[in-house]
Amino acid sequence: MALWALPVLALLIYSGGWELPLVGESADAAGSALLRVGYLPAYAAGFALIALRPGSTFRTLIRQPFLIVLLLVVAASVFWSVNPDQTARRGFALVCTTLGGIALAARFRWPQLAEVVGAAFAVLIIACFVVCLAVPRIGIMTELFPGAWRGLWREKNGLGGNMAFGFCILSAAALLNPQRARLWWTFAGLALVLVLMSTSKTSLVSLMLGVAAIGFVWIAQRGPALGAAATWTSVTGVVLLGAFILFASDVFFAILGKDATLTGRTKIWAAVMREIEDRPWLGYGYQAVWGDKSGWGPFAWISKNAGFQAQHAHNSWLEQWLGLGLLGLVAWGLFYLQAMTLAVIAVFRDRGALLAFPFLVVYSLVALTESIALIYNDFRWVLFVAFAAKLAFPDREIRA
Repeated sequence: MALWALPVLALLIYSGGWELPLVGESADAAGSALLRVGYLPAYAAGFALIALRPGSTFRTLIRQPFLIVLLLVVAASVFWSVNPDQTARRGFALVCTTLGGIALAARFRWPQLAEVVGAAFAVLIIACFVVCLAVPRIGIMTELFPGAWRGLWREKNGLGGNMAFGFCILSAAALLNPQRARLWWTFAGLALVLVLMSTSKTSLVSLMLGVAAIGFVWIAQRGPALGAAATWTSVTGVVLLGAFILFASDVFFAILGKDATLTGRTKIWAAVMREIEDRPWLGYGYQAVWGDKSGWGPFAWISKNAGFQAQHAHNSWLEQWLGLGLLGLVAWGLFYLQAMTLAVIAVFRDRGALLAFPFLVVYSLVALTESIALIYNDFRWVLFVAFAAKLAFPDREIRA
C-alpha cells in the first residue's frame, strides 16, 4: 500500500489542487514560500521510489538521451540567465519533478500505472465536487465567468483541462483493468461532468480528441485489417479538420467561442518572437523572463508589445525558444518526437498505448496554446515524462 500511496501523494501535490484552498487566488511573499515548501513531500516521494528501484530508474533514464540533454541545457542556462538565482531555483525544482516521472515509469507496469494516476484523479474529482457544492465561494467563479466551475484551480480552464486529461486516463484504467472497469468508468463519467460544468469549450474539444484517440487505439488493436482502416480514417479526419480550420477559421473560432487572436494569444506570440530575435541561440534562461519585475527586461517589452501582462508564452514551443534558445528548442523537439514515434508504434503493438497515446495527443493540442512543457511542479509534465519514458521501458523489463 505504501508503494501505491507514495506516487498518488506525489501526483496530488503536483496537481496544484491544494494551492487555491490554502493561499487563495493571489499569494503574497509568505504564501509563495509556503507553496514552495508544499512541493517538498512530492520530491521526497519521488526519491523514495527511485531508492526502491535504482537500477530500473537508471535504465529508464538513459533511454531518454534528449531529455537528459534538455535538463543539461536548463542547468547551463544559469550562466546566461537574466535572472540566474531564479533559474537555479526553478531548474532544481524541474529536475526533481522530472525524476518523479521517471520513477513512475520505472516502477509500474502499464495497468498499474493507469490505476495509480487514475486514483489521483479520483481523489481530485471527489474534492472538486465537494468544494463546488459545499464551498461555492472557492469552487465556482463569480467575476470573469460567473457560474463556471473551477474546482480546486484558479480558473475554469484549469478544471476543464485537467479533467479532460483525467477522462482519458480513467478510461484507459478501465480498459487495462477490466476487473475494476465499472469503478474507473464511473470516475471517467464524473470527469466528463466536471468538464461540462467548467464551460470550457477548449477543454471539451480536448476531451473529444482524447475520446477519438482512445477509439483509434482500441480499434487498431482488434486486428491488422481494422488497424489499417482506423489509420486511414484517422488520417483523413485530421486532413479534413485541418482544411476546415484553414478555410473556415471564422466558423471554427465561433464554435470555440474564441476570437481570431485566441483571447490575445497571438499578440503574446508576436511579442515573444520580438524578444527571441535578440537572443535566438541561448535564450534568456530557464523560467527567467516571467518573474522579472525590473521594468526594463524582456518581460516588460513583451507586456508593452502585447498590451497586457502575461504569465507565460501560451505556447510550449515558443516558451522553450524564449528561455533556452534554439539549443533547448531542438532538444525539446527531439524528446517530443521520440515520445510520439514510440506512442504511434505502441498503438499496433502494446496495450499501454491505451494510456499513453490519448494523453500525448491531447497534450500536443494543449501545448499549442499553453506552456505546459518543461514546467516545474506541474502535474502534466510529470505524466508526459512518465509516459514518454515508459514507452521506451517495456513491462517485461520490470521485476515483480
